[in-house]
Amino acid sequence: MDILLVAGLWLDGSVWDGVAAALRSHGHRPVPLTLPGQGDGSTSATLEDQVAAVLAAVDAASGKPVVVGHSAAATLAWLAADARPDKVAKVVLVGGFPAADGKPYADFFELRDGVMPFPGWEPFEGPDAADLDEEARRAFAAAAIPVPGGVATGIVRLTDERRFGVPVTVVCPEFTPAQAQEWIGAGDIPELARVGDLGFADLDSGHWPMHTKPAELARLLAAAAGPK
Repeated sequence: MDILLVAGLWLDGSVWDGVAAALRSHGHRPVPLTLPGQGDGSTSATLEDQVAAVLAAVDAASGKPVVVGHSAAATLAWLAADARPDKVAKVVLVGGFPAADGKPYADFFELRDGVMPFPGWEPFEGPDAADLDEEARRAFAAAAIPVPGGVATGIVRLTDERRFGVPVTVVCPEFTPAQAQEWIGAGDIPELARVGDLGFADLDSGHWPMHTKPAELARLLAAAAGPK
């Protein structure tokens, strides 16, 4: 099965290298995406450009792909389900949740000169980064790609309620399935509250398991994809 891999903020497609290699060993075809504005040198990319790139990969897939969205890109994966509810086999959300219609995509940190640079490690102290040692943190920060403001502040538009019929698995790294279910039950994640087929998978890692637990993450993604 084609498994499209969409990374979150500051990351390009190469972050999935270890996961992709492991997915091939499971018999799947990983397709890591480098999003507009996150690895192609553009600073003027918009959220719409990133959505278009994900949809192009969905349309080019052999059969119905699984779309994996990490962190903020959980929203990109969900936007793909909204735009292609009959084409997406499943959405897998890794350490993130989809924004609701009308909400900004990822305006989490300060924009500087039209882009949102990696803010350093202070906002991520605790479970998010507990499994990254100093060397890994330095390498991550050095490779981090400032996200164009047109992406970070883009407004999410969801239009097709058939998206709620697309199966979803939430991979829970720095939080537990019980916590995720609690947040959904409390109304904090309204999009997932309406999903008909919603599952959870626990992963003992920080927020970036593609760096620290690539084989384990690949195993969960392969399980979510189902039999080959």
